Amino acid sequence: MVRHVAAPCDYAIEGSMLVDAHHHLWHYVADRFDWVSPGEAIARDFDVDDLRLCLESQGIDHCIAVQTHQMTEESRFLIACADQMPEIIAIVGWIDLRSDQIDLLLDQAADPRLVGYRHVVEGEAGDFLTETAFRRGIRTLMARDLSYDILINRHQLPSLPDFLDAVGPGRLVLDHGAKPDIRGGGWEPWAADLLAAARFPYLHCKLSGLVTEADAYVWQAAQIEPYLAHLLTAFGPERLMWGSDWPVCLRAASYEAVFRLVSDFVDRHCPQARTAIFGANAMRFYRKAP
Repeated sequence: MVRHVAAPCDYAIEGSMLVDAHHHLWHYVADRFDWVSPGEAIARDFDVDDLRLCLESQGIDHCIAVQTHQMTEESRFLIACADQMPEIIAIVGWIDLRSDQIDLLLDQAADPRLVGYRHVVEGEAGDFLTETAFRRGIRTLMARDLSYDILINRHQLPSLPDFLDAVGPGRLVLDHGAKPDIRGGGWEPWAADLLAAARFPYLHCKLSGLVTEADAYVWQAAQIEPYLAHLLTAFGPERLMWGSDWPVCLRAASYEAVFRLVSDFVDRHCPQARTAIFGANAMRFYRKAP
């Protein structure tokens, strides 16, 4: 098994804004969280007061709220959260991308903070990325300069290049590095499949969600860093952005631990890109840069 070592980095960008590019907020209702076991640490409400404490603990200036549930009310809920918390500068909501009235739905949902959408493709059966109606919906987002967060797992990753070719170019970002099998030490075919997808220059990637693919609370940075290095090699620092995946990350690590994991890695392997990965890239991608 060959694992990449992060290449030297000379990418730098001015500015010092810290941005959490991927977090969630929710009101816990058991039958809507079939992926959460009763009694888990995350089986409760997480609101703006909880989020504010996390941001303050690491000096984070702004954040991007991302959908959890696949219902139109989700976007409205996140907008209401942003009304209470100006640090939430952008929202990735949910909309029925397969609807033949997608343009009307987008018009009705319009809000300057609602900059993009996501669908939980990892929970769908079959080769969902090939669906004609779904691809049509993504192309509609691209035509409107809205973003799309791609939430897939490593088993769905081989379908991503064809999907990108069919719906792009546009503002597309891969969540959680397509969830490599860190716990099991899996490398191929994830590593090769990721490189194939990263060849599309308009695909970005979030350094997020990796701790929950490792051994909960007993993981070591050395276990995760080869995957971070491969993501850096594949996408380069100009297409990476850090996200906490809070509160899901609490299954495996604290907010601070998730921040420190990537912060320490960047400081050692790509210090010139720290500002970009921890803020500027997300601000630019989600159209919040000045």
